[in-house]
Amino acid sequence: MSWLRVAGISLREKEAEVLQDISFTQPRFRKLALAGESGAGKSTLLQVIAGLIQPTAGAVHLEERRVLGPAETLVPGHAGIAYLSQHFELPPSLRVEQVLRYANTLGPAAADTLYAVCRISHLAARRTDQLSGGERQRIALARLLLTRPRLLLLDEPFSNLDRGHRQLLKQVIDDLGEQLGITCLLISHDPADTLSWAEEIMVLKHGRIVQQGPPAQLYQQPVDAYTAGLFGDYTLLTGKLAQALATLAGSRPKRRPLLVRPESFRLHTAGGLAGVVRAVRFFGSYWEVEVILPGATITAKTASAELKPGDAVQVSLVADHLWYL
Repeated sequence: MSWLRVAGISLREKEAEVLQDISFTQPRFRKLALAGESGAGKSTLLQVIAGLIQPTAGAVHLEERRVLGPAETLVPGHAGIAYLSQHFELPPSLRVEQVLRYANTLGPAAADTLYAVCRISHLAARRTDQLSGGERQRIALARLLLTRPRLLLLDEPFSNLDRGHRQLLKQVIDDLGEQLGITCLLISHDPADTLSWAEEIMVLKHGRIVQQGPPAQLYQQPVDAYTAGLFGDYTLLTGKLAQALATLAGSRPKRRPLLVRPESFRLHTAGGLAGVVRAVRFFGSYWEVEVILPGATITAKTASAELKPGDAVQVSLVADHLWYL
């Protein structure tokens, strides 16, 4: 029995197919993320799941109870589902404790636990116009959670947050399942957010699911260049160059493009394919090295600072990192 079941969801708006026959399930407490370029249908899908947009076809069920769309109920939304939009709002000039008190359906002890999980207990006396963006977001999140949802839908929760507030919000989201029993489904355009948090990622393109699976699978074995680009840089190698590098890695070459992530290249003084360093860039924990090879320029990641533009270098591939599209 599926906890969340999305079956055959399609949505047509102004002669355009926004969502096309989307079906998936999410077990309770499974961390699921949606990925895709802007306009792929991610936010629209979340709003359909929340009962805020009426699909043209299909149905959503939470715990075997169908989620009704706005055309089927007087009050849009589902009692067991909370949706935090990118464009959340708080009442202006009210104290935080007033905003939360008006929304609270919990007892004092449960509410205090929720405020502690959301890291907002110390903000009760502050006015909403005295809060930072990250603090406002956590207040808006707590206000939603006071209604006792079981599924939380988060639409780009990390956008426009500095590093400190981003890390704090990640801790909050992790604690929601462990301490409050809330299951999360989120969207983020940053691959660092989805790859490190999710147990499963679903990729949307033009309103369709193009790939779904564990983060490592989508990163290392994407079905196409679109999916590969969502999760980081890559180089597509073809022809004699791809065949030469695959042979060096001990693999039988194939007549398909070879997708290589920057960390899958190895730079040596001997034993690889000869190239010349074009550029070196420092990124804190690693250097990015551009190398000109016969027929292409590749980008490799390295922990070494020994190379400089103009140096001769030998390039090879990690044997078990070969993936053909």
